[in-house]
Amino acid sequence: MNFSDVFFLAFRTVSGNKLRTGLTVTIIAFGIMALIGIITAIKAMNQKFSESFSSMGANAFTIRYKERNMNFGGGGGGEVTVSKKGKKEKKSNLNKFITKNEAEYFAQNFSFPGAVTSLSIFGNRNNIISFNEKKTSPNVMVFGADENYIDLNGYKLIAGRNTTIQEVNDARSVCILGYDIAKIFFNDDVDKAVNRMVNINNKPYRVIGVLESRGSTFGFSRDNMVILGYRNLANNFSGNNTSYVIAVKVNDINSMNTAMGEAESFFRGIRKIGITDESNFALDKSDSVVERAMNSLGFLTISATVIGLITLIGAAIGLMNIMLVSVAERTKEVGLIKAIGGKKSTVKMQFLLEAIIISVLGAILGILLGVMVGNAFSIVLNTGFVVPWNWVIYGIIICSAVGLLAGLYPAIKAGKLNPIDALRYE
Repeated sequence: MNFSDVFFLAFRTVSGNKLRTGLTVTIIAFGIMALIGIITAIKAMNQKFSESFSSMGANAFTIRYKERNMNFGGGGGGEVTVSKKGKKEKKSNLNKFITKNEAEYFAQNFSFPGAVTSLSIFGNRNNIISFNEKKTSPNVMVFGADENYIDLNGYKLIAGRNTTIQEVNDARSVCILGYDIAKIFFNDDVDKAVNRMVNINNKPYRVIGVLESRGSTFGFSRDNMVILGYRNLANNFSGNNTSYVIAVKVNDINSMNTAMGEAESFFRGIRKIGITDESNFALDKSDSVVERAMNSLGFLTISATVIGLITLIGAAIGLMNIMLVSVAERTKEVGLIKAIGGKKSTVKMQFLLEAIIISVLGAILGILLGVMVGNAFSIVLNTGFVVPWNWVIYGIIICSAVGLLAGLYPAIKAGKLNPIDALRYE
């Protein structure tokens, strides 16, 4: 018998025992589903993080008074940051707010070729916006920013215009509404918001623009916000109680490290930091937040792998038991095959192929279920369809190995059967 004959014989035997095959395939599928499902969900989270935090592009960075934290199930022991060289360092305890004067001096005097700077400040997240008789919930975020903030942070205007330098410097009462806010007051005709007067915590502001919708991240809407000039916010929303953020964008990505080095050196001078003292502020590349976040999510990948492997070990034991039962049930069949000239290797190959076929069927079912479960999570996050192709391949390889190992002993046992004893077996 050639290989194709043995394969079709094994496949027919597997398909003939539907209940036994179905149970074994299901056990294997659940192990792979857990693995692929969690990996798919992690890739969807990675995609969402990239959309949320890398809007400035790879050629931009920010200066903050401390690192942006991305902890997922982290323990104690102090916060840890990643330096530009990739080495882990303890965070400085000298976290000192960046003041308006420091931020403005940097923006006005940083002279790296082709660099564009932007200043911003976070007000708070419990504001009420009202227009005529309508009011929002008290959960609107207010940001203060300059005229470059929208461009550097990847926002687009769907109606109206951006704020001007003069409006920012004069602390004029003008604002740019997030899409959700404009929709509450004007439904789908958000362009009607332009030049209307709205009240922010009972303070009147003229609307000069409406931002294009950017969706939500983990239930947090990026459209439920209002942007003011940072000087106006400092005057009206206790802006002196929080730190300014400086964003810098360069023309050429290859000059990023040079620009960051010059920015750090220049800002150390502004902060009057000694030569031997460490910086009491942090420089963040726009894509480094995503990288740190995904590093923090690494434990989920490890957990998924452990869960999947434990389930597969149980499935391998169950598959081996089923194959041993199959050998005992088909002892006469093995004896008949050997009596008509079938070789020992042919019998072993048939049982091995049966085990591998069952395992691969479990892998295929588990991969399909895992991708569906993982992408159900991506639907919640509003990201695109995700398929972790590398883990799909790993899953098939792992299940093939499981089938090979689980079927090896039963196959050897079947191959050693004496044809005469096997034909007389009851």
